[in-house]
Amino acid sequence: MSEDNELDSLRQLIQQQLANPGSLNADKLIGSGISDANSLTKEQFIEKCPFTTKSEIVTDHQHNPPFGSNLCQDLQLYSKLSKTSGTSGEPISWLDTSHDWSNMLDAWDFIYSAADLKIGTDVIYFAFSFGPFLGFWTAYEAASRKGYLTVPGGGLSSESRIDSINDCGATVLCCTPTYAMRLGEVNSDTSETSINKIIVAGEPGGSIPSIRKRISDLWSGAEVIDHHGMTEVGPVTFQSSSDPCTLSVIPGYHLSEVIDIESGKEVGTGEEGELVLTTLKRSDNALLRYRTGDLVKKSVTMENGQELLSFEGGVLGRIDDMVVIRGVNIYPSAIDSVISEYVDISEYRVVVRDERSMKEIQVLVNIRTNSEDDELILKIEDKLKSVFSLRIPVKNVKNEELERFEFKARRWITE
Repeated sequence: MSEDNELDSLRQLIQQQLANPGSLNADKLIGSGISDANSLTKEQFIEKCPFTTKSEIVTDHQHNPPFGSNLCQDLQLYSKLSKTSGTSGEPISWLDTSHDWSNMLDAWDFIYSAADLKIGTDVIYFAFSFGPFLGFWTAYEAASRKGYLTVPGGGLSSESRIDSINDCGATVLCCTPTYAMRLGEVNSDTSETSINKIIVAGEPGGSIPSIRKRISDLWSGAEVIDHHGMTEVGPVTFQSSSDPCTLSVIPGYHLSEVIDIESGKEVGTGEEGELVLTTLKRSDNALLRYRTGDLVKKSVTMENGQELLSFEGGVLGRIDDMVVIRGVNIYPSAIDSVISEYVDISEYRVVVRDERSMKEIQVLVNIRTNSEDDELILKIEDKLKSVFSLRIPVKNVKNEELERFEFKARRWITE
């Protein structure tokens, strides 16, 4: 999308929000001095319009139950209901009109095209529970609408899903990175698998080299393709063609910023910051300058002659998931990156506890039975120390099988 088209979309979005008086968005715009969008520039919008936070959305839904105040159309025009996963707080219900839903399916068309999927050739298997979460629902419906053969894998055990994948000759698997590894471990004969591409989303990991390698190795060299989005904002990124460990923003669907967490100002290329999104193509239940909580490293890539905002290393983690241990900032994705290097670790947990007024962490692991436990524990501890310059104790939980995850992994426990 050209800058002129992006500005036109932004102005149309703002006019639509202003036409919904009393809403969170309208109050935010009018309170910041934006009462007309006809001559508004992108820079003026960013300068004047305050951020929207998750806590504001929660409060708005509580005061205007059950769907909040930002619905710009009559309620009967909304045909889809999704819910946030609740991993960072209370689940929030989200409504979409068929117009906005179709726009999100268009975004998935872009993702499938970038992944070089072929209609009539590729069979896409969706290994998720078909709950109320937005992500893979839009992926599934977009694939069906486009004409791909789609296979739902809801309500099945991991073993049954492997049987289904083999029976239908699926070539593409869609699931979280965690579950891609779990399914690969369950499949005892990956040398015969028909899967050649795995599209992962739902959690960080798909742009971490060690996790990508482990998934690919478990699936006989299948290509791993990362993507990320959120229930509140829809599909956001696709995997860059120039660097498989970089995510690029899908053009035309969001006004995107990467800001310094403390100052709120735009960071420079190569710097880390929080991703902020304005939903240009989800206007009937829009978010203005939404602080997503996603930590990213700002970069720029060229895709088909177009310069796109991109994120080196994908989504690095959730800002609210960070813990400070003896002055060192530690994100879950950084621990993931280390642990995933060790194929003999079948599952792990990180326990965060307060000891003598300081936070400390410990890693609990399940080790496969044919491994040398003590030697492996020492190797992991040495690796963690070299990465974080901290001693992080690792314990083999021999008498407890840690839960395996189908959707988003929840490995961090605060005591």
